[in-house]
Amino acid sequence: QVHLMESGGGSVQAGGSLRLSCAASGYTYSSACMAWFRQAPGKEREGVAAIYTGRSSTDYADSVKGRFTISQDNAKNTLYLQMNSLKPEDTAMYYCAADHNPPYGGRWSSPYEYAYWGQGTQVTVSS
Repeated sequence: QVHLMESGGGSVQAGGSLRLSCAASGYTYSSACMAWFRQAPGKEREGVAAIYTGRSSTDYADSVKGRFTISQDNAKNTLYLQMNSLKPEDTAMYYCAADHNPPYGGRWSSPYEYAYWGQGTQVTVSS
């Protein structure tokens, strides 16, 4: 049984940094994809970043490129999202997602490509 649990959210001023963590259990890292999504009130869930463990490559939303970094520690079964230069528009609930297969057709930012989800951690950025 796959279980994902996020942590590390909080409140920060614009320009600040946060690091989110996602602890995974019951999950095999080989040939897998893991991602971070976020959802603000009244908005659709959007993909933030993804990492493909089999290829060690990553993808990012244009809105976070150069500011956010996704990484994973296989020994700890943990996914991370380092968020720097945070902006008020980054305010959202952040979710960890995972799937045993790479997203079809490169659709890493579609939430329908992921079977497993965490409960979310809130990030609030004030101006």
